[in-house]
Amino acid sequence: MTQTIAGSARRSGKVFPDAATALADIAADGQTLAVGGFGLCGIPEQLISALRDTGVKDLTVISNNAGVDGFGLGQLLETRQIRKMISSYVGENKEFARQYLAGELELEFNPQGTLAERLRAGGAGIPAFFTATGYGTVIAQGKETRQFDGKHYILETALHADLALVKAWKADTAGNLVFRKTARNFNPACAMAGKLCVAEVEQVLEVGAIDPDQVHLPGIYVDRIVVNPNPEKRIEQRTVREG
Repeated sequence: MTQTIAGSARRSGKVFPDAATALADIAADGQTLAVGGFGLCGIPEQLISALRDTGVKDLTVISNNAGVDGFGLGQLLETRQIRKMISSYVGENKEFARQYLAGELELEFNPQGTLAERLRAGGAGIPAFFTATGYGTVIAQGKETRQFDGKHYILETALHADLALVKAWKADTAGNLVFRKTARNFNPACAMAGKLCVAEVEQVLEVGAIDPDQVHLPGIYVDRIVVNPNPEKRIEQRTVREG
């Protein structure tokens, strides 16, 4: 029978009692962070809130987008803790757009697939790669270009992070992770690209409770785990059928 590990008042191996404790000695000014999620799907919401509460600043954040105003990474934009975003989508966050257009926030735009591959390359130890995406556009400005088999490509460099914050559905105490459906999105790539990785999960199980064939991310990439059994899981845009 699958056994769930209850939260405790102290650290137990990789499992920490709460998000604040997990970040207390590793979050610092000027860090580069890789944060999983797509819109509001699969974001480590408790870890983001705990990071806000640390007061660290001058952060560079690699994330597909920045959530919405007042939730997810939007909280860190409101408190001006983020200096630069490396993203593919401004999304529904009006403060993100306002800060960028006002010159208050640095932004490095990436095509979405390029962002995913730059993170994956960082985790795989690949320093750079050539891609046709963005050739002949502003994306290619200042980048090396080469021609292969008559087609033009631009050189994109890998992304690395001091700290990765990710969201998973299940973990075992060794840090092996299982993501739930679409919430998998950028999370594995962010985890692999981080020198340290903290995973926010809904369940923690004993080692052996997860079928090895069902593990999406091996525990070698995960340094710390916090349990959030009841995440808010907001819907970014609710669409219903008329009539």
